Amino acid sequence: MRDIRPYLSIVATTRNDNHGGDLIERTKCFVEGIYYQAAKHNLPVELIIVEWNPPTDKPLLKDVLPLPPKNSGVVLRYILVPESIHNSYTFSTRMPLFQMTAKNVGIRKATAPYVLCTNIDLIFSDELFSLLAKQQLDNNAFYRANRFDVKKEILGVEGFENKIAFAKQNIIQQLGKTKGNEYLVGIPGIFYGFKNTMKLVNFFLGKLIAATHSREKFLIWSLDTSACGDFTLMSKNNWIKIEGYPELDLYSIHIDSMGIIAAAAMGIRQEILPTEMCSFHIHHEDGWESFADNPVGLIKFMERRPGLDWFSVSETGKWLIKNNKGWGLNKPDWGFSNTKLKEYIFEAGKPMQEVN
Repeated sequence: MRDIRPYLSIVATTRNDNHGGDLIERTKCFVEGIYYQAAKHNLPVELIIVEWNPPTDKPLLKDVLPLPPKNSGVVLRYILVPESIHNSYTFSTRMPLFQMTAKNVGIRKATAPYVLCTNIDLIFSDELFSLLAKQQLDNNAFYRANRFDVKKEILGVEGFENKIAFAKQNIIQQLGKTKGNEYLVGIPGIFYGFKNTMKLVNFFLGKLIAATHSREKFLIWSLDTSACGDFTLMSKNNWIKIEGYPELDLYSIHIDSMGIIAAAAMGIRQEILPTEMCSFHIHHEDGWESFADNPVGLIKFMERRPGLDWFSVSETGKWLIKNNKGWGLNKPDWGFSNTKLKEYIFEAGKPMQEVN
């Protein structure tokens, strides 16, 4: 039995295939950051890594990644989704991992009252973890945090505090809406220094959008869908209410946005965290944003990974909002909740527990 119930379950998914290069180093940075922050802020955390379709010629991640130190307060869980399940998907040969379905596995298995779905190439700011450590999250809200892309040289920086300092000084770009300026799109960051002026502009812009567009379009407009797969946090009860992410046999693009659209449609309030309460994303190749300067390459990228277009998602999302409904696309056992999956549990000071 666990001595302290975790307040937060952090869910991510990956496999040992070196996707994007330096995958093990990026994942190591991610898990060590959580260990460090959980201990520093005295926050009991359950870290769930869903290892989807593990390569048969590589070791499992439990054998190559660091385990929780004694003082971290972190329980580490690896949940394995086997190749046999992966191969049941039509596009299994094109995509080795179905990210959002894998996260659903973690959501269903989570034991904490709040669940953060994120990715394995992020570290979180002190300000963000300080907020989480207060254990005062609102059950009626879902939370979004800005993402700052940082240079991959962060992997060579020793010490977590030094990594944070490096990240703040080596930002490539910012993704996500800014708290208080939810309707300002494409405004250079320098203008955010004029906080009172920009808030006033944002207020009237919001009123204008609301007056000239339907309620449904206005709400879609206001949702912070940019890089939302990297940080979406809400109560487990609300994840269950929206049935997690739609489990589609497609690339993950826009499926993460479908999760927060469903939450908004079902009356869960969006809360955009202040900019300093952010995540730092370690830049890597072969990701969606890596094609910013190569639009033709992006087309080739999507050709190999069939996915949804934003028009279809947003138009259907408006219908959801109008009718206060979720997507209704998942089966009752979404997240493979009725399937026995092998699991390895590591808790500091206790022997590994293997669950079949």
